[in-house]
Amino acid sequence: MRQTLSPSLAEETAATLREELARGRLTPGQRLSEAKLAAELGISRNTLREVFRLLTREGILRHEPNRGVFVATPSMASVLDIFRVRRLIEVPALAQAWHRHEAVDSMRKAVERAESLRDEGDWRAIGSANMEFHTAIVSLSDSPRLSAFFAQIIVELRLAFGLLENPEQLHGPYIQRNRDILSRLQAGDPKGAALMLDDYLEKSERAVMAAFARIS
Repeated sequence: MRQTLSPSLAEETAATLREELARGRLTPGQRLSEAKLAAELGISRNTLREVFRLLTREGILRHEPNRGVFVATPSMASVLDIFRVRRLIEVPALAQAWHRHEAVDSMRKAVERAESLRDEGDWRAIGSANMEFHTAIVSLSDSPRLSAFFAQIIVELRLAFGLLENPEQLHGPYIQRNRDILSRLQAGDPKGAALMLDDYLEKSERAVMAAFARIS
């Protein structure tokens, strides 16, 4: 039998940092202090350097000689590619979904969380709820490989969002759109929900690229 290897400490820590990035707790261009971060994570600096190497290869961090390690800053070209990949993964996953799949409940919880946070004006947390909604859509495919790949895409997307000045303008319109997509899926019309998502992603891409153009 093939033995399943447990992830190394470096891999586990890399996953933790990806989560921090996906939740917007680390921002594009931020310099990461090796000593401080190693102490916070409870790992050696050698292990942290391995984590940095892993995430640098993924394009999530960047190393500058004699300056240190920084959170990567996405380019307009990389954002365009992210949305291209999202269409290839999310839209088919939704179109072929079973409307009683367990991930539908995760979609519902993400929508309800975003709706409850809207009155509080916590747009960073709403952004996280939005990421959870789209992660759940990919989970409808029942493909661990796609879900793992999408987890990296979500980190890069969150970095792009971190460059924008008005998170309310970015996330606000999509709270209701997420609710509408969920309702269509729950009604047993996954193909209709997928068409709505395709339109959603096109509008989202335009909004993000317009915001990027203003800060370029």
